[in-house]
Amino acid sequence: MIAATSCVRIAPSILSADFRRLGEQLAMCEAGGADCVHVDVMDGRFVPNVTFGAKVIEAARQSTSLPLDVHLMVVEPEKYFDDFAAAGATGLTIHAEVAPHLHRQLSRIRELGCRAGVAINPATPIAAVSEVVADLDLLLVMSVNPGFGGQEFIAHSVDKLRRARLMLAESKSKAWLEVDGGINRDTIGDVWQAGADTFVAGHAIFAAADPKGEIEALRARCRVIV
Repeated sequence: MIAATSCVRIAPSILSADFRRLGEQLAMCEAGGADCVHVDVMDGRFVPNVTFGAKVIEAARQSTSLPLDVHLMVVEPEKYFDDFAAAGATGLTIHAEVAPHLHRQLSRIRELGCRAGVAINPATPIAAVSEVVADLDLLLVMSVNPGFGGQEFIAHSVDKLRRARLMLAESKSKAWLEVDGGINRDTIGDVWQAGADTFVAGHAIFAAADPKGEIEALRARCRVIV
């Protein structure tokens, strides 16, 4: 068994935020102790939904000092790198499924001064990123099929995260291991014990009666003796 990491990062996903009050909601996340803000960019091609682009990233950057963890669920992600970095992205995460030149693309993200991440869908094996582990600042394991918020957690993601943590440990990688999809009070403890250290939560936070308190409630689920 791989021991749970001592690090816990909560990343509220603004996909579930009320965009009429985006600045207010980002301020709430910051006051609640969030570690970064997750920004889902969808193009309607890689996933069956369309969200937002550089203007929203720019607006978020002006509304919070928290790092902006930008998740590119798009084809040809390299077309967005320069604009999103200029808009204020702290990190850019691209999908292995649409990035045949991962090494080159990750290098370009770093050249722009951003943290470089790779995401893998539920059906994508961890081996898809094994050759670029040394180039990763973040590995994102999707625990739902991407495209929509509020989906149910896929249970076998726990074992996949455990194997991902082992791969990072064997490579002596310091990359963050992030999980996204169906993260709430019932699921966060299991994925933390499997080795995840960064947790994207959208619906669980923004639909809560006390969103600010929910951030701490999620973090508290990871404060157990392994």
